[in-house]
Amino acid sequence: MTLILTTISPIFILLMLGYLAKQTGFLPANFWPYVEKASYYVLLPALLILNLSQAQIHWSETSRLVIGIILVPILAGLVSWPFKLVLSLNAADYTSFFQGVVRFSTYIGLALSTAFPAPAPTLGALVLAVMIPVVNILCVLVFALFVQKQLDWGVLFKSLATNPLLMACIIGSILNILPWKLPVIVIDVLKQLGQMALPAGLLAVGAGLNLVALNGLRKPFFWSAALKLLVVPLLAFGVALALGLDTISSAILVLFAALPTAPSAYILARQLGGNAELMAGMITGQTLLAVVTLPIVLSFLLH
Repeated sequence: MTLILTTISPIFILLMLGYLAKQTGFLPANFWPYVEKASYYVLLPALLILNLSQAQIHWSETSRLVIGIILVPILAGLVSWPFKLVLSLNAADYTSFFQGVVRFSTYIGLALSTAFPAPAPTLGALVLAVMIPVVNILCVLVFALFVQKQLDWGVLFKSLATNPLLMACIIGSILNILPWKLPVIVIDVLKQLGQMALPAGLLAVGAGLNLVALNGLRKPFFWSAALKLLVVPLLAFGVALALGLDTISSAILVLFAALPTAPSAYILARQLGGNAELMAGMITGQTLLAVVTLPIVLSFLLH
């Protein structure tokens, strides 16, 4: 339990510091978009490029993990489907519900992956390299089917081509395969930037929490939270068993499945016609509930 608390406490302390810094006006509201932008477009990509380029990845041996990473969001999406009828969700509500079940918080996942022995942090980066495009494709497809009633390939391609985390994962993976190494000065710069990624990202996520959005939350929120924080991790555990993954790979797969939904889901909901207000409530509510559920998941995985 001590290991769990020492691992998870700094993460949620940073989240709360970000929230308090914004709410008290210690740092102005217009400061946080720049922190979020720097984290998303510069700091976290630097961390991913560095981790993946230097990782000792045996690609042939990780093929089963890659299959698991692809299967989990697909299964999560399928599980969410019946709830459109059960909860009588309109198209906009369902797309937010879907994102609430399928997406995951990158910053919290990478920070928690350090609780596990090597090569867990590297496998965490691998999860991002595979799951980011899968999740983005699924979410854009759901918006196309239920809101826009047609698939816009341009929107789908743009969502992938302009995703800096996906581009960083591709660059890092290519550098990992190539026979030559990055110059020392480049490695040092990436290392310095990468060390700022998780603290800055977690502070920005905390600043983005919107407690007002929790007012009047309806059944869609509670069911999305139950599926995302409880059912999807169980699905991931079943997938890990079915694929015969080793202990560390299984733990990382389940860990990322147990994360609250991503703050970026709000942007997609607003841009593509989802219920942005419901999405904001899901992001805040799931992040707060994860304070309870993630220690339980970590306790299970670490023992």
